[in-house]
Amino acid sequence: MKIAAVLTALRLLDYLLTIVHLLIVGFDLLGWIWPKTRKVHFVAVCVTAGCWLILGMWFGIGYCPVTDWQWQLKEHLGEQNLPSSFIKYLADKITGSNISSDLIDWFTAAGFAMAVVLSVYLNFFLPRKKSV
Repeated sequence: MKIAAVLTALRLLDYLLTIVHLLIVGFDLLGWIWPKTRKVHFVAVCVTAGCWLILGMWFGIGYCPVTDWQWQLKEHLGEQNLPSSFIKYLADKITGSNISSDLIDWFTAAGFAMAVVLSVYLNFFLPRKKSV
């Protein structure tokens, strides 16, 4: 009975981290669209880049603490051979195939780079409307 409750809690936490992951990825890619979220979006992509690059110096480029926590949960739940990327994991689950890690990493980096460029442009270079 106790083990079942722990497993249920771990599964719920896994689902919660999946939702958190999807929200982070979605906001990193699209948060620049809405003027009210542009400043927060810039901070979010800076935090993501910091994890990928700065923490990546210790844990491997592309390191994500949320992925690390979720993979620890998944291992406790019995999943094995998890990829280094949440995006790869999700793409494989959705398609039912084993998509190339290099391809996933390339699309992830390209999408993220475009979002960062748009965020920088919209936050720092877009002419502001002057209030009268």
